[in-house]
Amino acid sequence: MSAIDLAAVSSSADALFAPDSPHGVSLALVVMQAGEVVFERYGEQPATPFGPASPVTADTTLVSWSMAKSITHAAVGILVGDGLLQLDEPAPVPAWKGTPKEAITLQHLLNMRPGLEFVEDYVDESVSHCIEMLYSTGSADMAAYAAALPLVHEPGAVWNYSSGTTNIISRIVGDAVGDVAGHGHVHMEALLRDRLFGPAGMHSAIPKFDDAGTFVGSSFVYATARDFARFGELYRNDGVAADGTRVLPAGWAAHAARVTAHDDESGFDYGAQWWLWPDFPGSVACHGYEGQYTVVLPDRELVVVHLGKYASADRPVVNHHLRTIFHAAA
Repeated sequence: MSAIDLAAVSSSADALFAPDSPHGVSLALVVMQAGEVVFERYGEQPATPFGPASPVTADTTLVSWSMAKSITHAAVGILVGDGLLQLDEPAPVPAWKGTPKEAITLQHLLNMRPGLEFVEDYVDESVSHCIEMLYSTGSADMAAYAAALPLVHEPGAVWNYSSGTTNIISRIVGDAVGDVAGHGHVHMEALLRDRLFGPAGMHSAIPKFDDAGTFVGSSFVYATARDFARFGELYRNDGVAADGTRVLPAGWAAHAARVTAHDDESGFDYGAQWWLWPDFPGSVACHGYEGQYTVVLPDRELVVVHLGKYASADRPVVNHHLRTIFHAAA
């Protein structure tokens, strides 16, 4: 196992979890190296109108937000390996058949390049398809809402980060395993439980579904920080679980890591439902709203999970301390 400077890790954790921190609240930090947890720290859930503050522990399940997109990538990989989905054929969305949207492939969707209109905004100050989809008129059938939005670019031509795109993928996966929209999600839930979470050791993981029975793969998986780290470890090992079980097809982790876009606003590259840190070649990362991260650095045998509540403007503070942790692993 590579060496790691735990004093440097602890120093970064001290800054992230400082009780008077001006930049936000850290709830959990797990550092896993070569499959072993070498450092972890937990904070406190802030008080809300619904209840008092409460301690976070290794057994506390926390929301993924957009880290769930990378879990959706894993579900697709399982079905690609089964021969049930093809990446470069027209995406099997019945409403698109016979329309210009039929040119959209599953690969376009995975790379956030379908050409569909979608405004990914998290504050209700202007148009936000994301808020409309998750919490308003689109919430009953999120995939149908996103799939019905206008085609504004040629498929493949323009990168646009979109939670709606991921929920279209989730519906495609649900259809492929035999769920019928509006009639439950028993097969999708079994796929995630029996083919992904169970073999990966993610026994706390709880996926959420909309009223149409679609896994909300854009945003809603609840799990412990350790279990999110186990998910990262699965990709570090090219889809092979700790017990040697192959969960994902060989090369599926590399599929996630092929650069398909650069986001000027954040400074990160994008692959397929995974982010990439350009200053750490070979890395792949799940990113979520409010400072959720699962970052995988294969060359350092490292997986780092941070879960918290941070404003978007303060994310660079979290990124700085995570980079310090990465550099602590030689």
